[in-house]
Amino acid sequence: MTLFKFGFLTLTLIDVIDIILVTWIFIKVYQYFRETRAGQMLIGLVILLISSFLFNSFGLSAMSWLVGQFQTVWVVAFVILFQPEIRRLLIYVGQTRFFQRIFMMGTSRSLESVVEASLILAEKKWGALIVIQRETGLRSYKEAGTALKAEVSTPLLLSIFNPGAPMHDGAVILQNTLIEAAGCILPLTESQMVLPEMGTRHRAALGITEESDAIVVVVSEERGTISTAENGRFTHLDMDEMKLRRYLNERLFISSGD
Repeated sequence: MTLFKFGFLTLTLIDVIDIILVTWIFIKVYQYFRETRAGQMLIGLVILLISSFLFNSFGLSAMSWLVGQFQTVWVVAFVILFQPEIRRLLIYVGQTRFFQRIFMMGTSRSLESVVEASLILAEKKWGALIVIQRETGLRSYKEAGTALKAEVSTPLLLSIFNPGAPMHDGAVILQNTLIEAAGCILPLTESQMVLPEMGTRHRAALGITEESDAIVVVVSEERGTISTAENGRFTHLDMDEMKLRRYLNERLFISSGD
């Protein structure tokens, strides 16, 4: 459906929707990259795109070709120079509530196994460190531990964190419905958020969440309490069954990292 014509330009309803969507995407991306070098380059790319459109509209073939060459180089340079920023942007997009609801991770059985095991471990005062991988790959930490590739289950988690077991001091890394590895050594945080009474497990929980988007469940050996960590901070301390189940239900999503 044509809305109006202006010289050589014909504007339809589809064109309006298309322009609104593209504008919204550029605004959101710019807001994410604002006040960074990537944001400045993004503005330059937008200027080149607008210039290319205008030159094409007015039939300036030489200028359109020249801008097109710069445009190609600009996009390649943007991708090469700002790989970390683009990676964080993709993780941010993947973590939005819309996509999280579409791609929910794991089964309720896996979640219940983690909850049940955490409660039993807390009651027994057996220390535990359960890392739940999401988008960021944790391959180096898995390879440093013992590969399991076993279905998540309460008995298996309890056997791993039994004080007499050889791997009880390390962390387990879960991905989707599998325990990928056990006995994993994690980086320790230097953050001041760790209280004096908290031990190495809590420092390791913050350390891995500072370097990735993983969620960590920590069971304290000294106090028999359950805590969770995410994004370099403790989200909950001394959780009960309902809080832990609700939190994991809201935060566990499909991950495809290595």
